[in-house]
Amino acid sequence: MLSRKTKYGLKALSFLARQESDQPVQISVISEAENISQKFLESILLSLRKAGFLGSKKGKGGGYYLLKETRDIPLASIYRILEGPIAMVPCVSLNFYEKCHDCPDERSCDVHRLMIQVRDNTLSIMENTSLQDFIKDS
Repeated sequence: MLSRKTKYGLKALSFLARQESDQPVQISVISEAENISQKFLESILLSLRKAGFLGSKKGKGGGYYLLKETRDIPLASIYRILEGPIAMVPCVSLNFYEKCHDCPDERSCDVHRLMIQVRDNTLSIMENTSLQDFIKDS
């Protein structure tokens, strides 16, 4: 299940991506437009800034803005920053692999095989969908 943090992060990024200018947008504006708690949004935007997707400007006229072109921001990258692994179980994770303690042989595990398919299909969609694609029809 998608966490509220990731959902709100996607909403905030799509809001910023739809802006006509490259001017910074205040947190309060994003918060009100997307119906997100300002305090929670501050934490999300800080994570995205630390990851290099957003820049920020302090003071009058300050706020957040995209550092990269929307076509250069895959949803998989955003998801990993805000949510963590894309895989539903650790034994199929590409970046956060852990062996399941209850599984003696991954090759014969039906759950493992299914979760590889789920991971691969989800990863394909998220890596091949940019922020530009995400906001295209809005």
